Amino acid sequence: MTSTDAAPSNSRSTRAQCPVCLRPRQTCICRWVTAVANRVEVLILQHPMEVANAKGSARLLHLSLSNSGLECGEAFDPGRLEGLLSPDRRNMLLYPETAEDKSLGLATPLPFDPAWLADPERLRLVVLDGTWRKSRKMLYLNPPLQALPRLPLRDTPPSHYLIRKAHLPDQLSTLEATAYALAQLENDPHKFTALIDAFDGFVAQQASYVRA
Repeated sequence: MTSTDAAPSNSRSTRAQCPVCLRPRQTCICRWVTAVANRVEVLILQHPMEVANAKGSARLLHLSLSNSGLECGEAFDPGRLEGLLSPDRRNMLLYPETAEDKSLGLATPLPFDPAWLADPERLRLVVLDGTWRKSRKMLYLNPPLQALPRLPLRDTPPSHYLIRKAHLPDQLSTLEATAYALAQLENDPHKFTALIDAFDGFVAQQASYVRA
């Protein structure tokens, strides 16, 4: 899959920017990129305000997964979104069902069929990257996402995302939630452990800038 990246604002920023992780060279996170061959395709829909957020984990996730795409936007063009959710795979949304769904007028998600787990190569996991408020708005503004079956995570450990405040105690970073979801979908609890370990290094690097 492809990635849509924000263009540098000028030539000076281009020289100072890592062309891979798109961060300033002095804060490059490429050392934490950990190659993982995921069988379930991952589509990351990133809110525009997350693109330049140094604490964000979506770029590291995308660079690490061999079968992933990263698209930036809030309200996606319906034709574009339809193409991203092409029927060559079974789409599911990594997002919890909450009591707020009805009050916001969100469409009722389709049921998740456990039989899909027998064929991970036919699955596409759609991930919203943004704060709770921003991801909620993305869901509201893109009706096709509302109808997707939602994947409930099971028995996840506490988040390692110590550099960013969570909306709820059990919330995870985009990278953590996706790694645990993939482990669940591919029925391989250890396959993505190295990615979580790399995330710990990324978090420690970001924390060091705060302490400096």
